[in-house]
Amino acid sequence: MSFFKKFFKNVIHDRDSEDDTIKVKGKPKPKYYGTVAPYPNFNASSDASVLQAAINSKDVEEDVIISVLAKRSNEQRQKIKVVYEASAGKRLDKALKSALRSDLEDVTLALIMAPAHFDAYLLRKATKGLGTNEDVLVEVLATRSNQQIVEIKRVFKEEYGEELEDIIKDETSGDFTTALLALLKANKAESTDVDNDLAQRDAETLFEAGENTSGVNVSAFIDVLTTRSGPQLKKTFQQYACVSDVTLPKALDMKLRGDIEDCLIDIVKCAWNTPAFFAEKLHLAMNRHGTCEKTLIRVMVSRSEVDLKRILEEYRAMYNVSLQEDILKETKGHYRDILLGLCGPH
Repeated sequence: MSFFKKFFKNVIHDRDSEDDTIKVKGKPKPKYYGTVAPYPNFNASSDASVLQAAINSKDVEEDVIISVLAKRSNEQRQKIKVVYEASAGKRLDKALKSALRSDLEDVTLALIMAPAHFDAYLLRKATKGLGTNEDVLVEVLATRSNQQIVEIKRVFKEEYGEELEDIIKDETSGDFTTALLALLKANKAESTDVDNDLAQRDAETLFEAGENTSGVNVSAFIDVLTTRSGPQLKKTFQQYACVSDVTLPKALDMKLRGDIEDCLIDIVKCAWNTPAFFAEKLHLAMNRHGTCEKTLIRVMVSRSEVDLKRILEEYRAMYNVSLQEDILKETKGHYRDILLGLCGPH
């Protein structure tokens, strides 16, 4: 299936342009689209005591654990971890492992990891063991900022004793490796400003790369898609239709297969509408044979303080049902409760 026919066959759509800033003391500040915010009147000592009592109770009080962890920001959870270990003489992650089981254990452990540590953990799991999870590699590297990728690489080396780039080279191959290594360079433009002349030049470059009679010039696509900002790429896609004098889906008709095709499609989806990209991930996790708990946990934890509010909006717009309704239908028990808690009040 061709590159953009596959993309446009899905319901992912362009996000309406709107002002993503608010005025704070006369200065623009990014709007907050997370569903988990810092808890008011936060007290790390009190929370650590509550968790310790819930964990050590004869019957583990899962509801209490959920009420604390799902309603504290990640920064607050890191402070709770420090106090917990000092007062209980045991690491919080080990305490949760001994007290909880299955999916609830997995999501609580994810919640108490710092973001860079969680991402490094995801990349390690994606490249270790039988087979490589290519989707996770692309998801993480295509949706994190340059600064976040630099931090992920540092943590990965610190935690696992190996360079992330070396692992990628060992576990992947061909153009897919090239694309991942390009993302790992962390040199994507991050300005919201759009250069129309650059978009025109890039559109011409992509047109020539896709129409090459000797085969698609994948390197050109990798170079443009991994170094331009989202707003810049959206303008490039619009310009492409002008260059090729056909509609966008027909204009970019690449004949690629396998990991590199899926990789480039995901990068394009992220540039076009990142919340919709994640909404699709969540929908597929719950609407295939069996629910993919790993995807639910990964997306909801990693986006809960980034753009989960937007993801909820896109989910309803794309599938005519709320994410919460699907979670209620496809999950159960305390695991269901903590996922609903991460969705925020509704």
